[in-house]
Amino acid sequence: MEIINRKQRMASIARKLRRESKTVGFVPTMGALHEGHITLVKEARQMSDIVIVSIFVNPTQFAPNEDFDRYPRDLTADAAMLAEYEVDYVFAPETSEIYVPGFSTYVYVDGLTETLEGASRPGHFRGVATVVTILFNTVRPDLAFFGSKDAQQVGVIKRLTRDLGFETEIVVVPTVREELGLAMSSRNAYLSEEERAKASIIYHALRDAKLAFKNGERNASTIAQIVEEKIASEPLARIDYVAVVSNDDLEPVEKIEDSEVLVAVAVRFGKVRLIDNVVLNRKQ
Repeated sequence: MEIINRKQRMASIARKLRRESKTVGFVPTMGALHEGHITLVKEARQMSDIVIVSIFVNPTQFAPNEDFDRYPRDLTADAAMLAEYEVDYVFAPETSEIYVPGFSTYVYVDGLTETLEGASRPGHFRGVATVVTILFNTVRPDLAFFGSKDAQQVGVIKRLTRDLGFETEIVVVPTVREELGLAMSSRNAYLSEEERAKASIIYHALRDAKLAFKNGERNASTIAQIVEEKIASEPLARIDYVAVVSNDDLEPVEKIEDSEVLVAVAVRFGKVRLIDNVVLNRKQ
């Protein structure tokens, strides 16, 4: 496994791999790796000749009042973990490699980025779309792997990939959960032991929504109310939003019919903001 810090070096390797007709699987991360990331790596390993993992804490997707400065960083530990899973290259650039001096070009995906996380975290998806564009241009992956916990991000990246003509297939991998149901996230490390245990209420609320849907409930506002009341029953939880939207365009829905619907939530426990979701569809 080779650790690469220079964008030019990574691009050179990517060109060589394309000449050799190698299938490149790419897992973009911000480090602080956990089992959710490793699941993406395993999937990439099964589907690709070459696996590249990026580790880059992207400053442009953090608002001024967010946790960029204290976001966990341990490249040595992350690299040691990745070495166990036959990763070929780790791309771990400095900020100046991604955002060159005088950088002033940003990517904005219209329509999908104003609601949910976009409303709560202005500018977040501009940062995500910009860094993913730079990474895709550098690595030129055939396949890129993302977790379904970040459902809105997945939608934004799929639209970005389509609209800008990247020859990359986006592979979405189911959410990996802790023993009590909490969706795995690097930010879970910020939770106290009590908060971590109580945060499983999010999973139980989404499970209740899924059960209500299976039992015939089709009113979106009722589904949202079920989720809100369950989460609100936990005194440590502070709800940011509960939304029931189309899984295609994230537009609000009134009735759940044939198309897939996303039930998305953001909840704070102390200083930690957690997101999660479940998709409802007729196959369930």
